[in-house]
Amino acid sequence: MAIQILRDLRGLRVHVVHPPDSERTKLIEHLRRIGCMVETQWPVPDCWAEGADIVLLAIEHDVRDEIQRLLKSDNGRRPTLIAVVSYEDPSTLQLVIEAGAVAVIERPIRPFGLLTNLTIARSLWLERRDAEKRVRKLERKLAGIQRIQKAKVILMDGQGLNEAEAYESIRRQAMSKRLSMDDMAAAIIHANELLQYRPKND
Repeated sequence: MAIQILRDLRGLRVHVVHPPDSERTKLIEHLRRIGCMVETQWPVPDCWAEGADIVLLAIEHDVRDEIQRLLKSDNGRRPTLIAVVSYEDPSTLQLVIEAGAVAVIERPIRPFGLLTNLTIARSLWLERRDAEKRVRKLERKLAGIQRIQKAKVILMDGQGLNEAEAYESIRRQAMSKRLSMDDMAAAIIHANELLQYRPKND
């Protein structure tokens, strides 16, 4: 996987959010030497750059509010975040932790270590993204199981079926209507809620 990530670094869009100084110039040169496509921005934007794969964010205390505003923005696809720092004081470290950075690059910028940081950061970000996908999939599966269980209880109470018969009833209805078991269970729950609803008389 590491070899593939190294290959994939070439052509990745890297967004450098850093004051326009010699440190930023060095950073851009090193990144382009690796093969990354680099874009720069300063001051700190309100939201993540569209299409950016990696963001290198300068942690500056005088723009702490702007950084926190950026961190709260969410356009549905947060990129790999690497913090660029000059100090290791508690307030800087706190902001790095709050940012959820998966790697840290120290200033003054040096070529050595940059490729390693990019590779590790990208690897951790990909692992985190895959883990989040698995969690969402499991959450959907659990929610589906809970809906089917609720639909079974409705059929057991309403039609006097046992659990196995209620499950089989949901399965048959789902097959006949060409729906998933989850969708059929949701339809049963919805129908039951409509039947139970009694508008108040004026």
